[in-house]
Amino acid sequence: MRSVILTFCFLATLFPRLATAENAVADMASFLDTGGPVVMVLLGMSVLALTLMLLKLIQFRRCRVGATQPAREALALCRAGRPEEAIERAAASPDPTSQALARALRGQQRALAESAIREEVLRYGTNVLFELRRGLRPLEVIGSLAPLLGLLGTVLGMIEAFRQLEAAGNQVNPAILSGGIWEALLTTAVGLCVAIPVVAVLNWLERRVDHLAHEMDDVVTQAFTVDLGEDAPAAQPATLPQDNGTTVHAGSLAARPA
Repeated sequence: MRSVILTFCFLATLFPRLATAENAVADMASFLDTGGPVVMVLLGMSVLALTLMLLKLIQFRRCRVGATQPAREALALCRAGRPEEAIERAAASPDPTSQALARALRGQQRALAESAIREEVLRYGTNVLFELRRGLRPLEVIGSLAPLLGLLGTVLGMIEAFRQLEAAGNQVNPAILSGGIWEALLTTAVGLCVAIPVVAVLNWLERRVDHLAHEMDDVVTQAFTVDLGEDAPAAQPATLPQDNGTTVHAGSLAARPA
């Protein structure tokens, strides 16, 4: 008996939810029927845009775009005369800035020409930025076309509303015009609802890519330059000439007997 009562209570709570779900489906079907094919196209574009945005956010998260601390720490280690630790610190982080710096430091460690090192780092950075920008153009197209499609649906709806008014002749019903207008404006509202978040997310993603490009260029350039800021410590020349034309490290000169 108790189990029967519990089952009845469960069904009593489930039926209103089922009814609500059925009403929601009916409302969605009515919405699509009112908006017509333009609304269906806009909903399809919204699903595509949402998928692309989620994929790009996951990609940016995995690449740790915007994480500059590891590269800055590696650069500080390099300028402190600890290149091995700097390479290890930069290579341990998956963010593109650290990886570009690690390539530059490896090239310096192997005594490669600066032009060759910069060429390789530029190749790596170009590929990274290309991969991060992939998928942004479809978002740009969706953000531009969605309001135009909404406006097209509004124009078509207004044409249909005035056609019905013309067919009514002398028996004009204001409800026909008002109903046609709100149905026509529905497509514009849907188009704007699709375009606004897409454009906002697109601009945010593009800003992150531009910031990454600047950060990569800045950090890699600092690997080949000397800090001349007011608070920078005085640096000793890395090499000194000898009489026979060869060079030795300054630390090696201090170890030579007088």
